[in-house]
Amino acid sequence: MNQPISRRQFVASSFAAGAAIALMPRTALRAATSPGNKIVLAVAGVRTGAPGSSGRGIELIDKFTALPGVEFKYVIDVNQSYLAPAAAHAEKKQGFAPKQETDFRRVLADKDVDALLVTTPDHWHAPMAILAAKAGKHVYVEKPCSHNPREGEILVEVATKYKRLVQMGSQRRSIANVQQMVQEIHDGAIGKLFLAQCFYSRRRPPIGFGKVIAPPAELDWDLWQGPAPRTAYRDNVAPYNWHWFWRWGTGEALNNGVHLLDVARWAMNVTFPTKASSFGGRWHDVGLDDWEAPDTQEIQLEFGPGRGISWFGRSCSTYGAPGYKANGIVFYGNKGTIDYDGSGSYIVYDLDNKPLRTVGEDPTKKSNLANGADPGLNDKHALNFIESIRGNAKLNAPIEQGYNSTLLAQLGNIAQRSGHSLQIDPQNGHILGDRHAAKLWTREYAPGWQPTA
Repeated sequence: MNQPISRRQFVASSFAAGAAIALMPRTALRAATSPGNKIVLAVAGVRTGAPGSSGRGIELIDKFTALPGVEFKYVIDVNQSYLAPAAAHAEKKQGFAPKQETDFRRVLADKDVDALLVTTPDHWHAPMAILAAKAGKHVYVEKPCSHNPREGEILVEVATKYKRLVQMGSQRRSIANVQQMVQEIHDGAIGKLFLAQCFYSRRRPPIGFGKVIAPPAELDWDLWQGPAPRTAYRDNVAPYNWHWFWRWGTGEALNNGVHLLDVARWAMNVTFPTKASSFGGRWHDVGLDDWEAPDTQEIQLEFGPGRGISWFGRSCSTYGAPGYKANGIVFYGNKGTIDYDGSGSYIVYDLDNKPLRTVGEDPTKKSNLANGADPGLNDKHALNFIESIRGNAKLNAPIEQGYNSTLLAQLGNIAQRSGHSLQIDPQNGHILGDRHAAKLWTREYAPGWQPTA
């Protein structure tokens, strides 16, 4: 592998490239970066999926190589042992093997690459996406789009400043039945929507107490930590359990809650709340590990008088809301109810709970979406991203929307960690009159890694 470049060297070159590309007309930009309408991709993070899954990076390789005129030039991971299998998988899909890289910054310097897919741990999402946009790349970033609210704000600013397309992986925005459901709600199918209750459940076993050991020889632990303050390697963190530690992860609320909160906010047609509350904690496997985030949590978000969204997550229970195997949303209007299964099916009820119509292949059987990073959703999210780059479509989940939905879960976590409800400015989502909670709007960064606009 090549030797890592310094951050100073990279930032100097990427700022120059980003400034030049930002001044190019959109049509000229497409012609310059995508000859023959071909779109060249790189994917960062090829083994970040839940245990038993192939990993989100691999699943995105499957989705994007299925599209005409799309190819992967690079697979990127700080763990060298993941690279060869990922490259071999891509080769089967596209007929040739992508290059293997451990340092994403070298890939950003390659003018052939049109877009970067970010499937890394959460603490890398916004910092990597920000640097990619500054380097002139479009970005597909998995949820959550940021580790903390300030990063999300910066990512929105950078996408606008450098005229880059940044799509968050809110796949339900690209499912036809979900689009139809939201339109029905907007058209008054159940009257005035006043409450959306989101549910998620999954049994996650204890992770034990991490022991400080030397990192595996194939893992660049320093680069894995990236923007996060440095700490010793522990044996219960990588490749997945970082989710439950605040230094790198964001808990279940942002691991899975953002998907449903996004649909709920979209359907309710709201942006920032006026109040955020949360209760819960590490209640299930108490004393069995050093897991930090809640395994049981309910987030309540108010959007002015008589309008609210909640998310109830249970990371250590397989029992969902009645009728649900894993997750879903119940929308309550003053003329009826919509029961959405979290995938592509829903049922519309009147006020007497009489089913009026069903949409989807089998809406009476709730989907089990707890297994795998992408549970077979019949979405067109990858296609929407590629066609938006080509100028033939508009993003279904532009970063402005991704940030707004991510913020809902982040405010819930801040309320949880602060131990009290938060008053929120409905104009910008900022926390009002609470200096202690407002400290969690951002985070401490490793020297030289704090993202900027």
